[in-house]
This record gives sequence, structure tokens and C-alpha cells, in this order.
Amino acid sequence: MFERLDLTKSRTFTARGRHNLVTIDDLKKPGIDEVPEYHNPEFDELIDRIVEARKNGRPVIWSMGAHVIKCGLSRYLIDLMKRGIITHIAANGATSIHDFELAYLGGTSEHVPTAIEDGTFGMWEETGAWMNEAIKEGYSKGMGYGQSLAVYIEEHKDRFPYADDCVVYNAYKLGIPATYHITIGTDIIHEHPSADFAALGGASGIDFAIYCHSISQLGGGVFLNFGSAVTGPEVFLKALAIVRNQGYDVTRFTTANFDIIPLGDYRSEVSKDHFHYYYRPRKNIVNRPTSMGGKGFYIEANHMVTIPNLYKKVIEKLPSVPPGVR
Repeated sequence: MFERLDLTKSRTFTARGRHNLVTIDDLKKPGIDEVPEYHNPEFDELIDRIVEARKNGRPVIWSMGAHVIKCGLSRYLIDLMKRGIITHIAANGATSIHDFELAYLGGTSEHVPTAIEDGTFGMWEETGAWMNEAIKEGYSKGMGYGQSLAVYIEEHKDRFPYADDCVVYNAYKLGIPATYHITIGTDIIHEHPSADFAALGGASGIDFAIYCHSISQLGGGVFLNFGSAVTGPEVFLKALAIVRNQGYDVTRFTTANFDIIPLGDYRSEVSKDHFHYYYRPRKNIVNRPTSMGGKGFYIEANHMVTIPNLYKKVIEKLPSVPPGVR
């Protein structure tokens, strides 16, 4: 047997009074805040495909990394869910943490450079204790990671004064799946003595099965990935392989990756000698999945530009999904 560090000996500290780089006051207001100028013909084509998909009752799956929440864009997602535009939210573990912290604390995103020096990084008692408790309890009842968090918030509303701005909680109330795809050891709640790794892995595994079901229905729909450079592309490609393996006809659909890395002619073949070859979203979202039909897009701009513009342009053409359309 190899020696192990006793992970239950780590010390935790209250998050109350912590300095947060992002607060509830930083959240952008859809329909009120000015939308930055952005012109891109491919972006406009993508908007048309999103609108057409929802008019036809086809899904729009929204995958993302944590910076969407940290950029203060939660309310755009929530409103798009309420209008019936987004049909599934998928994200990594960090996204769930920032969303959860905003809901109870009204702030998130600590100052990592100093916190990593004294060992306080991520050791926030309320975040770790409550999230790990929620996931353990939910998993014991057969729930996935996302539903476990949402039900916990519902059952402890007094702890979450900002729940109305919480993405996972709103998804749950609207009956929209919100799934979280974790890697053990990447998230701050894994540092805590309260972490139950069997429950964490098991709950995320349930979410993966829910996600695969949504991918099985993607034909004619749209898959959007915002800033997740590893988890989003990798989980998507594996889910797509599973549903095709099981005989689902998922061939013609639209994909789009949103990021700030310049890729140039992103639809062309790229040599293994070039670092672009190893940028997963290019292969796993834009190019490979649409090889049998459909079209992949790469939208290069900051989330604070693209998401408000996507919201504005979509609801101009489709204010809400008509009754009777899923």
C-alpha cells in the first residue's frame, strides 16, 4: 500500500467577510445594460440556427466553464431558460461552485495568488460543507450533482438570499436539466474534510447519463460551448460516441465554440506540429462532430460581448418559445 495524506485534517475557514472579486452587484442586467457592438456574419448565421432549432422543438444545449458566471452573466442564462431557448445547462465543477457561492454569499472568486501562499485557498467552510452535504444527501436519494444542489437550496432557502440569481436553482424550478461534469481533485470542495468522493463521482455519473440523453436528442438542434477548453469538449465527444453507438441518429446539428483564442481558418485541417491541433474545442466541438452533417462555428470574442449579443439577437427573433414546443 502506498502512503496517503489524511485529507480529513485540512482546516477550513468561514467565507463570511471574505474579499470577493465578483459580487451579486456585478451581475449584468438583460434588457437594461448596454450591449457592446459586435458584427460577425457567422455569428448572425448561428443566431438563425438557434432560433430555427427552437421553433422546430429541437434542443439548444448550453455548455460552459466557470468564467461565464464570473463575468456576471448568470441572468442572461436564466432569462433564456425562462423563455424556453436553453433546454439543457452543462458545466464543470467550478461553475457550480461560483454559482452556489453567489446564491448564499452574494460573492465569489477569492484572490488566489495570496490564498495559495498561506493554504487558505478554497478552504471556505460554508461552501465545502454545504455543497458536499448536498451532493452526499442527493446522491443517496438517486439524484445527480446538479439536482442535489438545487434541492438543497430549496430545502434551506434561508441560507440562500440570492437564489433567484442562481443558474442551477432556476434550471431546477423550470424543469431544465443542469448537469455538472467533474474531475476529482480540480474543485475546491474536494479539498475539504467533508468531501465524499464516492458521492461526488456517483452524482456526476448520474449527470453524465442525463447529459447523454439530451445529446441523443440533438439532431436538428444546437450545441453551444462557452469557454470550457477541456471538460466541455471531452464530455461532449464521449456522449456523442455513446448515443451513436446505441443507434441514435445524431448526425445533422449545429455546434459552436466561444473563446478568445485566434484560430484563423478554423475549419481547415491543422498539422500536429501546430499548437492549434491540441486545442480540444476545435476538433471535438467544431470539426469532428459535424463531419456527417450540420455545421460547426468558432466565435472569437469575450463572453461579455458574445453572450449579451446572443441574448439580444435571439429574443429579437424569438421572444419566447411558442406554447407546445419543448
